Amino acid sequence: MPSDCIPFKDTNYFSALICNYLDEEDHLKPFYNRFPNLGNFKNQIEEKGISFSEKSRTTLVSSLKHQYQDLKISSLTDQNIQSLLEENTFTITTGHQLNLFTGPLYFFYKIISTINLCKELKQAYPKQNFVPVYWMATEDHDFEEINYFNFEGKKIRWNKDASGAVGELDLEGLQQISDLFGSHLNSGQNAESLKILFEKAYTKHANLTDATRYLVNEMFAETGLVIIDGNDTDLKREFIPNAKDELLNQTSFKKVTETSEQLNTLTENYKIQVNPREINLFYLNKNLRERIVFEEEIFKVLNTNIKWSKDEIIEHLNEYPERFSPNVILRPLYQEVILPNLCYIGGGGELAYWFQLKSNFEAHQVPFPILLLRNSALLVSEKQQAKLEKLELTLADLFLNQVDLIEKVTRKLSEIDIDFSNQKNLLKKQFEDLYDLANKTDKSFLGAVSAQEKKQIQGLENLEKRLLKAQKRKLKEILDRVVLLQNELFPNQSLQERQANFSEFYLEYGDQFIQQLMLNLQPLKGEFLILNLE
Repeated sequence: MPSDCIPFKDTNYFSALICNYLDEEDHLKPFYNRFPNLGNFKNQIEEKGISFSEKSRTTLVSSLKHQYQDLKISSLTDQNIQSLLEENTFTITTGHQLNLFTGPLYFFYKIISTINLCKELKQAYPKQNFVPVYWMATEDHDFEEINYFNFEGKKIRWNKDASGAVGELDLEGLQQISDLFGSHLNSGQNAESLKILFEKAYTKHANLTDATRYLVNEMFAETGLVIIDGNDTDLKREFIPNAKDELLNQTSFKKVTETSEQLNTLTENYKIQVNPREINLFYLNKNLRERIVFEEEIFKVLNTNIKWSKDEIIEHLNEYPERFSPNVILRPLYQEVILPNLCYIGGGGELAYWFQLKSNFEAHQVPFPILLLRNSALLVSEKQQAKLEKLELTLADLFLNQVDLIEKVTRKLSEIDIDFSNQKNLLKKQFEDLYDLANKTDKSFLGAVSAQEKKQIQGLENLEKRLLKAQKRKLKEILDRVVLLQNELFPNQSLQERQANFSEFYLEYGDQFIQQLMLNLQPLKGEFLILNLE
């Protein structure tokens, strides 16, 4: 699979914040701990090693073994879990929602980035062990974000009345989805593997957490990937001091608000991703996940009759820590409290809100992890590569806005020169002489000269547009092929990885698809990968 790379900023799909972070711009350095390069992991290892206790390791391993008790795992995964008891073992973590059948393609890029970084770190720091971790977002409650995946331009959707944490949802209705998905597949071996995988995951388990754990384990067990569910009583117990601080002191609200204001003062005008609440905890129970608020000296759960005094809620927290669920502001802190983690790997939107959190970590005396942008890739088939060459396009061209792409191709293929820049420059030079003449004779003519200049420049621009439009009609057949190819590789005018599901590629390439991603994704390279599939 030959590959190529382009800088993230040249794709036009990544925010100024992320591009500036990758360029290590000075004004962003106060908002993160260490930049993701191999050398910086040395100090990160030392800092995390000092802060993470033996007791926390014991609790973590015990919880993981309990979570895996009904699942057959590889010897490498088992070895990685056991190694977490050792003080020289650290994790690299990514997280993702429980999307139906993994959802968008970048789910794979996140996990493979995590696995491959562990391999690089082991080579650089052979005395330490590095365990790749996938954090399941079992406590999320936005069902509409996760209840579908795209397959060959069709949305395969699981319709269901849902409330509470998505991980606890039963799998009613997924047998019909399994049958529907199977009907879209051919009769080949890869298709049969997909059918079996979907059916075993979603019709043989009790809830969405178990289904997702099974699915991801089936695909990545041999890599040693460890899957963790944060919705765990013993792990939540580790977080009690931080949750207590949240309820009584609202530290995260104060710290994240201050940091957000600092980001807002930067001249780059970065968009703030998340806004903290005074209390960044939900109350979690069967079919219930609602915000906790503090009003009139009473803690309440919104849209319920549940309420406590200050003493009562702390007593309840100590007795039932699993019922207190961190929101987007606190979840990263919870992750770093319960894991010996060095680095979080996420997408651009995720890293953007992590930049708001560093001061809150400092207030809780928890090391802030290294932040790494996950790998991104565009997968191009042999047939698509041949079309590209026939149309004399580069893949960089296809990252253009479609209107700009059509215009570029039209100008390139046109037998006549549609660019009137020389004529406009010549006209402007002539009017410079007229301005000079008006200044020397009668300055009242300056307005008339300016009006005439604008009129004639506008005339040239209108003529250029009409000529361009005429050439587009003439080249329609070629331009239609250009548009079709771009739509194949950038569905819905978006990155392929945000739209397509892995099943489309697995259907064609089978296990080799994942193997080739493992071989080609380089997490520390910091560029967008173009991968030619063969």
